[in-house]
Amino acid sequence: MISFLLIIFMRFTWKLSNSLFYLILLSGFISSCTVVKNAPAGKPFVFDNQINITGNLNKDEKKKLTNELGNYWDDSLFARKVQQLGVRFVLRNPPVFDTLNLIRTETLMKGYLNSQGYYNATFTNIDSSYSFDTVENEIRTKISLNIDPGKSLVIDSLYYDLQDSSLNKISTNNARKSFIKQGKTPFSKQVIATELDREVALFRQRGYFLLTRDNLFAEVDTTDLSLLAVTLDPFEQAQRIAAAAQRRSQNPTCIVAIKKRESRDTLPISEELPVFKKYYIGNIYYYPETGRYDQPDSLITDTGSMKRIHVNFHTEFFKSPTPYVRFRPLKEHTYQRKGIVYNEENFYKTLNNFNQIGAWERVDYRTFIREDTVDFHYFLTPAKKQTLGFYIEASRNTGDLLTSGTLIGLALNTNYINRNVWHSAIQSNTTFSNGVEFSFLQNNSLLQTFQSTINHSYTFPRFILVPHFLVPNPYKLDGIKTKLGLSASYVDRKDFYRLRSFVANWGYEWKKKNILFAVKIPNIELYSLDTLKLLDSAFNVNPFLRTSFNTGTVVGMQGSMIISYAGKSTRVNNLARFAVEESGAVLGRISSFHDKIYQYIKFEAEYRKLITYRKTALAFRAFGGVGYNYGKDERFGKTLPFFKQFVGGGPNSMRAWGLRLIGLGSSISSDTAASFRDRYGDMQLEANTEYRFNIAEFSAVKVGSALFVDAGNVWNLHANDASQNSEFSFNRLGKDIAIGVGTGLRFDFGYFMIRVDMGIKLKDPARYENNGWLSIKDFTWKNYEYTDKGAPSRNNYAVQLGIGLPF
Repeated sequence: MISFLLIIFMRFTWKLSNSLFYLILLSGFISSCTVVKNAPAGKPFVFDNQINITGNLNKDEKKKLTNELGNYWDDSLFARKVQQLGVRFVLRNPPVFDTLNLIRTETLMKGYLNSQGYYNATFTNIDSSYSFDTVENEIRTKISLNIDPGKSLVIDSLYYDLQDSSLNKISTNNARKSFIKQGKTPFSKQVIATELDREVALFRQRGYFLLTRDNLFAEVDTTDLSLLAVTLDPFEQAQRIAAAAQRRSQNPTCIVAIKKRESRDTLPISEELPVFKKYYIGNIYYYPETGRYDQPDSLITDTGSMKRIHVNFHTEFFKSPTPYVRFRPLKEHTYQRKGIVYNEENFYKTLNNFNQIGAWERVDYRTFIREDTVDFHYFLTPAKKQTLGFYIEASRNTGDLLTSGTLIGLALNTNYINRNVWHSAIQSNTTFSNGVEFSFLQNNSLLQTFQSTINHSYTFPRFILVPHFLVPNPYKLDGIKTKLGLSASYVDRKDFYRLRSFVANWGYEWKKKNILFAVKIPNIELYSLDTLKLLDSAFNVNPFLRTSFNTGTVVGMQGSMIISYAGKSTRVNNLARFAVEESGAVLGRISSFHDKIYQYIKFEAEYRKLITYRKTALAFRAFGGVGYNYGKDERFGKTLPFFKQFVGGGPNSMRAWGLRLIGLGSSISSDTAASFRDRYGDMQLEANTEYRFNIAEFSAVKVGSALFVDAGNVWNLHANDASQNSEFSFNRLGKDIAIGVGTGLRFDFGYFMIRVDMGIKLKDPARYENNGWLSIKDFTWKNYEYTDKGAPSRNNYAVQLGIGLPF
């Protein structure tokens, strides 16, 4: 499939670049058409529905109410349109219009508004909300409701009345974490439900194993407390009632009390199930050889026929001569200890860790209560121990199909996985990859690059060689792993260089709440580089390049931290990544290593934000990276080694530029080079924005599109006479920033996505005219400012082929 798409892509790249924009415009025009099928003859039918929210509400709240109220039209008053082929809407069997359905719709919508705290909503045009339009022999009815929700009910106060001093204390001590801010939070059923869920989670983290949402409820009171004051004067009472009514209309408020439900379905809770009682961890049993079709309850009753290992309160049952997995990984990934209060958070951490180890494909459990103690039985179904896979990849090592100018990359990968090495749940992963890069220019050889790589790694499900004082309480951490990685690679860039490398590292990975940490210490990388004739020619033109292309050794460490968190709305997801890498901080202090070991430090920071809507999404990304070579040996120069430097362009970066074809700064030395045009820099800044939307769906394939803007560039930190304006400068930042805009198509097959993006260079720092900005009036697909028309020129656009989303 991928090979076929690549052939189509290569043959029609030029046609796509000329017509993609016009195709999307045409599709948008046609999509405004609606075709009606099986319309009632001679009768008015519902053709279109609209909701207009009025009143003093902010834009986001109006948009939310408009979208949600669209789900509360009466079925007989709603025109259900279906989009076909992404270019038109079809309305089949539209309902006959009847004014009685307006009343039912008003009732349904008011019910929803009440649930959101709007108790004074008015439908200002219910009797004049419809209009008729005759098209040929069809009588089309358009309905447009104007709704003023009024002011929403605000939760003025929140208190806990659980008739239990322990429960009240837990709630009161954690009240600051409540989702309800007194006097500010608008009332809604969702807010109340969220608060009840928070209360239940609090209790279940503190031993209340049997407590559920059914055992709590929220009592909402809208009574004005001033009316409760005793008075014998009827006129004064009437004034109080009128004043209270005015206050409710201007600033409606309510009081919320969280209470304990004493009965369920009008029947008393059985004393045999003491819900409001603390429970403690009892014995823990493991069944690590559970078959796919084994019944857990049957295994519990059949333990007499199994072998067992018993240590303290942990027991492992198995049938094989030796256990499928040794006892240690089971115990170390159980976050429950006998005698401590039950904590639901630790229970789910235990389940998640068993699933993440990789030795098992499924985890199930059973619990048994003994007085105030809970015993846990874990049933783990082994995953397939060994797998061997082959797959073709048109990619860089990031897994993205790409076109870099006229280059196409293909790779054949072989992957072997052993999920349970030495019966210790240790993961072994071996990958062997051979890739090539082709050029289709007439004056170039077909084969441009050959790369061969082999990677082998072990993942141990625990910390190894970590002093206890560094991790005094590993139960507070999640996903603990120790990793050993080995890799060797050979890259032959025809006529430019041959690069051989060997990398070995020892590292750790763990998670604490929503933060994932990773450290590699030590990280050792050995490199050997042979420069060939075309690269030597580039050195003669730009001697500064020679300091980047050298041979040395990296001995240091790497560390990263990834923070993922939700926004104020469930539609918003955020991710922040920070990484640091260094070499030579220790061994570089020894003078005999100065000409052998690279000495540098490198920082990266990235932020991503995704806002999802019903059929669309907004995605944002910001990236910044800088590396500083603090070594003093002239052999290594002042820059990072090229394999540690930053590059831009390609399908995941500045998409209007080919891979490694942007920068440096506003220098044109690479653009005017006769052969070697790749750019590597010590600093990179980039920002990307995408508006994603669906177009159509064909069986199992979803077709989407996006409009995007990319801005950024790559720089060096030091000035270079042979490449002027390639160094970073705040004074020149406005000129150096490149901007690309574009659109594309995404074909989502479920298990992978193929993406075709076309970007236009809106602002190119290497463009002479108009201060780098694109001139719409004088637009050309190619830039001939400093090249002959007969020679290879620079494009003002790029077409990228990729797999997956860019960020």
